[in-house]
Amino acid sequence: MKKHILDLTVAENVAVQERYVLLKLTQEEPLPEMAPGQFAELRVDGSKNTFLRRPISINYVDKEKNQVWFLVAKVGEGTQALARVREGETINVVLPLGNGFSMPENASEKVLLVGGGVGVAPLLYFGLCLKQAGIQPSFLLGAKKESELIELELFKQIGDVYTTTEDGSHGEQGFVTQHSILNQIKFDRISTCGPKPMMVSVAKYAKNQGIKCEVSLENKMACGVGACLCCVENTLGGHKCVCKDGPVFNINDLLWQI
Repeated sequence: MKKHILDLTVAENVAVQERYVLLKLTQEEPLPEMAPGQFAELRVDGSKNTFLRRPISINYVDKEKNQVWFLVAKVGEGTQALARVREGETINVVLPLGNGFSMPENASEKVLLVGGGVGVAPLLYFGLCLKQAGIQPSFLLGAKKESELIELELFKQIGDVYTTTEDGSHGEQGFVTQHSILNQIKFDRISTCGPKPMMVSVAKYAKNQGIKCEVSLENKMACGVGACLCCVENTLGGHKCVCKDGPVFNINDLLWQI
């Protein structure tokens, strides 16, 4: 897909919880086409010590309102600055970047989307695209505690939602790979994004069960176009830039110990 550098207007800045904000950006012209699993590089203004753009997953595309959503975790100075933008202000954005999730060829496939933390972000738009293609996705979302589960009501509008929390405050207690739904339904395909230990466990489960699986890697990125080599991942096909060749990879292409 063609890359665009756009000055997008902040339509809304919604406080999701203490650690997250949801930025809804728009422009007068129709937004470019974006695939689920792709990301954008957002320029950070108003932060003296932030020189690089911040890579943020495309959380959702609302075509009726001509909006693209970004779920921003307030981690460092750059994302803290992004979280402070106000309605009507402008953010310079480069999008869409990277390669997204593969769409199933067969509409009868049972698809499970597994997310943890802010890694749930790209799964919302992917779930919408699956539903629009006639595929009813299931979501398995994990967190340490109930307050860290994000956008649950939005996920429920798209498909069945199952949750795990480490403290048992919501859903089943434990990790996503321990959820009972994995013993109840035979899934044909799994797509996952979140902390690497979680994705490694999901990939191991999928490989042992003979299930197709893709992971969205979250290696540290700078340029977003494969020039700086900050986000290189060693694969069976050699060194790959996560920003350009990913961020979504088939687990069979990775050298993880799974």
